[in-house]
Amino acid sequence: MVMITRALPLVALVGALSLIMSNSLAAPPKKGASAQGDESAETMQRQEYAAIRHVNDAVAVVRRLNADARMHSLLRKAKGIFLVPTYGRAALGLGAAGGAGVLLLKRDDGSWSSPAFYYIGSLSAGAQAGAEGGAIAFVLNNDKAVNKFLQKNLFSLSADSGLTIVNWNASAQGSIGDGDVTAWTGTRGLFGNVATVGLNGIGYNQNLTNAFYRQNVSISDAVGGKFNNDGADVLRATLRDGAR
Repeated sequence: MVMITRALPLVALVGALSLIMSNSLAAPPKKGASAQGDESAETMQRQEYAAIRHVNDAVAVVRRLNADARMHSLLRKAKGIFLVPTYGRAALGLGAAGGAGVLLLKRDDGSWSSPAFYYIGSLSAGAQAGAEGGAIAFVLNNDKAVNKFLQKNLFSLSADSGLTIVNWNASAQGSIGDGDVTAWTGTRGLFGNVATVGLNGIGYNQNLTNAFYRQNVSISDAVGGKFNNDGADVLRATLRDGAR
């Protein structure tokens, strides 16, 4: 009995120590989870700011398009537009990430959809030596071109993908709108003097789109009108003005 009596406090002590140790070991994961949550929130906020910046920069691109009277008739007939506000020089012909693009589709009533975001790869064009990166716009002239953007896999806007891409800067007045896609740039020498250009490695940017709408959004939901963000209203209105 004496041995048992002495053993009881020892068992209790071991149990208490085990509880303390388990609590101590359990504490760090809680702290780590909180840190991960904060980091995730910061990442989402950065992505939201980036998406808003791309939309605002796209407004400036559309205003440049609208300044060309020839562009108005093309935008009136367009099915959609893919805007790349800033294309990086480092990506020219090197296959590196070239920037981010913003897609808007035209609705049956002539209004423009909310945006969906994409990342892009390399530009296949006769870029002249020393050409800096700059703004690019791809006017989607038919459903064939639009459907490329509705897929989940990586794709290209190029002859290799079955599309005819016409260089706006090198095209004659009579050929405007003849291709599946009309490519425009505001940077001299970026497309060179080639008649056709191409953009490779295009893919849906789920993270930027989710951040812009603050929820999980599919491509069809973004451009189909299921979600809306007032931050794109100026861009949509500017496109509407250009298509009049």
